[in-house]
Amino acid sequence: MGSEGSGLRNRILVAVFLISLLIGFGLGFLSYRITLRLQKEYVGIINIEGVIESSSHVQRYVDLINRAYLNKSVKAVVLRIDCPGGYADLVEALYMDLLELKKEKPLIASIVFAASGGYYIAVAAEYLYAEPTSFIGNVGVIGIAPATLIPSERVLETGAYKATGFSRLLFPFNLTKALENFVSAVRNGRGARLKIDDSELRKGLLYLGGEALRIGLVDELGSLQAAIKKAAEKAGLTRYEAVSLDGASALVAYGLQDSSNQTSTKAKEREKAWQDLTLEALNKAHPPPSIWYIYLPPEALQKASYASTSEKNETAKVFGGGEARGRGLLLVDRSHGNMVSFWELDILIAELAKRNVTITFVPTWMELENALKEATALLVACPTRSYSPAEVDKLEAFVDRGGILLLIFDPAYEYLALAELFAPINSLATRFGLAFAKGYLYNDKDGGHFGFYRNIYVRSFANSSITKDLKSLVFFTATHVYSMDKGIAWTSDDTYSSTAERKGRYAIMAQVQRNGTVIALGDLTFLMEPYCYVEDNYKLLLNLVSFITSARLPQVEGGKEEKPVVEELEAPSLPVGTVKDFVEWVDGTEGFLRWIKVSDFEVRVERPDRTTLYFYNENGSLVKWTSDGMEAVYESPLPGPPFPLVKGKEWAYKSAYNLTIDGEFFHGWLEGYEWVEVFEEVNALDGKAYYCAKVGYRFKDQLLSLRNSQNITISTEGSYWISSDAGTVKETEKTWYYVNGVFRGLERRDLLLRSIKKG
Repeated sequence: MGSEGSGLRNRILVAVFLISLLIGFGLGFLSYRITLRLQKEYVGIINIEGVIESSSHVQRYVDLINRAYLNKSVKAVVLRIDCPGGYADLVEALYMDLLELKKEKPLIASIVFAASGGYYIAVAAEYLYAEPTSFIGNVGVIGIAPATLIPSERVLETGAYKATGFSRLLFPFNLTKALENFVSAVRNGRGARLKIDDSELRKGLLYLGGEALRIGLVDELGSLQAAIKKAAEKAGLTRYEAVSLDGASALVAYGLQDSSNQTSTKAKEREKAWQDLTLEALNKAHPPPSIWYIYLPPEALQKASYASTSEKNETAKVFGGGEARGRGLLLVDRSHGNMVSFWELDILIAELAKRNVTITFVPTWMELENALKEATALLVACPTRSYSPAEVDKLEAFVDRGGILLLIFDPAYEYLALAELFAPINSLATRFGLAFAKGYLYNDKDGGHFGFYRNIYVRSFANSSITKDLKSLVFFTATHVYSMDKGIAWTSDDTYSSTAERKGRYAIMAQVQRNGTVIALGDLTFLMEPYCYVEDNYKLLLNLVSFITSARLPQVEGGKEEKPVVEELEAPSLPVGTVKDFVEWVDGTEGFLRWIKVSDFEVRVERPDRTTLYFYNENGSLVKWTSDGMEAVYESPLPGPPFPLVKGKEWAYKSAYNLTIDGEFFHGWLEGYEWVEVFEEVNALDGKAYYCAKVGYRFKDQLLSLRNSQNITISTEGSYWISSDAGTVKETEKTWYYVNGVFRGLERRDLLLRSIKKG
């Protein structure tokens, strides 16, 4: 046993020695293989995707740049750019880090999409490739100005700009400085290859790849592979491997990636996220004041302007003092969804009040019509609903009796209606031979604007009491006024219209003289602080005040005041079993609609292609509806009209709701606003004339798909005519459809009663 045990031990020791020898040899060979692999030379790829909106987002890119900078195996770098830009200082930080990387290693850009800050980053590279249909350029800045501080007695700040950070008046100049940084970066990066001048760059145009090549924004049309090949050539590489510095997990073996690497899934999520980016999202990411090198499509910059529900059914607001007669009374119309308030007009009001003129904000047409008999002047600014021909007749008569009518329109989105943006003001202006133009005016020449291309100088004036002693004005995002030789103030002849895209001398103020006077101005902002103190803007304001103060009380024809006609409509009473047949036109195609009152809580609407059931509660409010595979349920039931209806009556409502379409779920939000316009007779197709209240309405539906996060916006404007005898007799509406902020279509629908059979 002893010898056998000793022999066994010897054999074991030999085996262990041999195994150790083999393991040592294997590990050495493996180490040799890894060393060989680590000695490979690489072209590193950094993917710049999506919006650059946070410091953590930039830190990820900075880590990748550092990885490329410090790793000796990475001999050259390709930037793969699919980016609309981002927050200004983050874009600049990334740009400056890339400049440092370029000092050490060749840096080539391969562009999928490089707009605004995305292109700012691209020009850090020494050679730029683009695809033929890549979008490139959009050199410029978007700034979100600081709000006006409303101070607190508890929260105290140590200086006038401590809370806001910027002067609102000087903020455009800050944007211009940021723009010059951008232009300088492009000029430095592209050098003599750039074939356009700085003024062309500042326009912010997007160019397709071929056009970008022609003007020198890129060097060559080609794929990512072409960019990789160019980077290798610049680095003098003949044998190399291209690797994504934030990509495949196999790179860990080469020391090119750490365990904290972000996954490509997150990059894809960021890439998708910027497609749905909105101005509200920017505000949330970086509250104003903020400066962005970013491309946003127009629909993302637009804002639907609905009259605030808090302002409905308000009583007239009166400022100033004294009796109106003999001292002057200025009415400010609020009856047509006018986007103007005491906030915008406070300086004008203060100057008029010092001269003992009374100023009254009038919320309904009925009140306005009655108050015109005592008024010397009427101000109509930024209406969002059109004036009817009958209403225009009343206002024209006011001017013909000697009244002053001030028409002010501002094309900035804060003052625009959702659709047919210029139609409401022009429904009144055209009666006096005037029309406010679409778009806005701008001047992008050095010295041609006040700090910002949309802040235009006005320095040419006609001889008028409104323009007395004026030498220079600044209008802020203004439009021009079409007139037949009635202009009284003009821009310089190198000013552009955003819609005409041509330069010219544009009339920005006009004056029509009848027995009374109509004055049209293409800007509202100049009346507000601090903008009213720029150049001669305050002189213009005082000229308007003097003109209003000097007006005489218009005379009512015949020396007698007309008594207002009281118009009122009671709720229709339609018994269960009532059937109404309508003719319906959808985009001009005639169809059929049948309306049936099934019960006190249910209505059935039949069309050739679908049937819809509407369900109401005991108050007559809509609770839900179903229609061939669709169902919508409202969290807050939608109310019907608040009978009795009288002229000028207004109401608003809003509700969240859940919508199911063939098993797909949407979360929705609806806002509605309605108002009684006029009372008139409507001739139906049954040969009868029905006395109706014409009710205007505006709805906005916003839907979010819970499956694919798709945003759908449905905006509707129209009118319905309702009778006590037959309920709805006529309806006409337009509906605009948007998907992810992109306009998808417009539908026009008209409805007219053909017959009614009461149950």
